[in-house]
Amino acid sequence: MRHGILIVTAALMAITLWMIFLWVPTEANLGVSQRIFYIHVPTGWLGMLSIVIVAIATALYLKTRDQKWDALAYSAAEFGVIFATIIIVTGAVWAKPIWGVWWTWDAKLTTTLILWFIYVSYLMMRAYGPKGSQGLRYCSVLALIGAIDAPIIYLTTIWWRTAHPELVIGPLVESGGLDSRMQVAFLVSVVTFTLMFAYLLWERYSLRRQEDAVDEAHQAISLRV
Repeated sequence: MRHGILIVTAALMAITLWMIFLWVPTEANLGVSQRIFYIHVPTGWLGMLSIVIVAIATALYLKTRDQKWDALAYSAAEFGVIFATIIIVTGAVWAKPIWGVWWTWDAKLTTTLILWFIYVSYLMMRAYGPKGSQGLRYCSVLALIGAIDAPIIYLTTIWWRTAHPELVIGPLVESGGLDSRMQVAFLVSVVTFTLMFAYLLWERYSLRRQEDAVDEAHQAISLRV
């Protein structure tokens, strides 16, 4: 099944790239720089989805003590920090020709940066913080803060006056903000990146479970010795 997801994802990625660079029309006001939208927004969605997975999986581990939930939380956090980094970098690349600056303390940008710091703090806590239940409780608090920050990132353009473009997708969009071909390309891009995320998360989760098994075997051997 994983191989099937990989093949479908690769095919969809080729189609997505063709759509982005050859099929969709160039936006009238933003020009060719708008094409980064089809990468920026899907990775933004995955960056926010990842922290929700981390929060839920960490809570389930603390409740059940089942190692699989801890492996899922850790794996999702690793990809979350990657996607959060891509969000910030692609946003800066897009902002430079439009706003004339790489970075501004806009509400959406700032809350996204906070999410990035939450991911980094979570991974650092896992690596260097207290071991066992105490450390995981600290991590669960970080993940919960991140899960609260995720919808705030989405709603910033509604709650505050920001330089960031208004919402063009989602249930709170009052009218269609995209050309029909742009909408199709965007939806295909979201599906593609989501499938890619699912495949990578599955692979990393499996690897993490193997790492845990090796650690347990090593501990058992150490106790016998």
